[in-house]
Amino acid sequence: MVEAEANAAEAEANAERARSLQQTGALSQAQINQYVTAAATARARLQAQRAAAEAQRLRLAQTRVLAPDDGVISARSATVGAVLPAGQELFRMIRQGRLEWRAEVTSAELPRLHAGTPATVQGPAAAEVAGTVRMIAPTVDPQTRLGIVFVDLPTPAARAAGIRAGMFARGSFDLGSVDALTVPQQAVVVRDGFSYVFRLQPDNRVAQVKVQTGRRSGERIEIVAGLQPEAELVVSGAGFLNDGDLVRVVPALARS
Repeated sequence: MVEAEANAAEAEANAERARSLQQTGALSQAQINQYVTAAATARARLQAQRAAAEAQRLRLAQTRVLAPDDGVISARSATVGAVLPAGQELFRMIRQGRLEWRAEVTSAELPRLHAGTPATVQGPAAAEVAGTVRMIAPTVDPQTRLGIVFVDLPTPAARAAGIRAGMFARGSFDLGSVDALTVPQQAVVVRDGFSYVFRLQPDNRVAQVKVQTGRRSGERIEIVAGLQPEAELVVSGAGFLNDGDLVRVVPALARS
């Protein structure tokens, strides 16, 4: 481009001298026109050279891929020397190395969750990591009726627990605690679609009591209605009993 600038400057100077001699008759009009045309041609070539240089600078700038933030590259679809169309993904990055748990929650439970709700995620080695709900997806899958809840996990603790991107994980949400009446799971018998327990009577006979169950936690089942807290229930072998059967009470230590 330096050569084009020099040629343009020389052509401009020649055209200017030719114009200054126009009144003297030292040069014919045709010669003057040649100098003027040569100057215009040199200017056009210089502009073309500048445009080509700007295009090359733009192409060079587009060869640099700059990440918007620090992070870890988790996937790469770009290859060296390839020309990709606009909008195609080149790299996939875990921003700030952050990990999150994408929990699938039923539509009935979604209203109980909100941003900031504490959560606990279990890693592959049964290690637990505490996290916090970041956001809840605005839509629910019409096929499964499940919504996505995004839970932020602290990166050092998640790495220490062996959690990696793409892994399957289980977790729970801390929605607070309330007092509830619970019984061992073995004490509840399901018959004809209803739940029953067998309450011990003073004469060592049992009475079949229909109850309404609620939540489950481990080996315990919540009883919502149908049972008093002071009732004594049959736990072992309840599924083999009928209303009015005579039973023998065995202490828990003897059964173990």
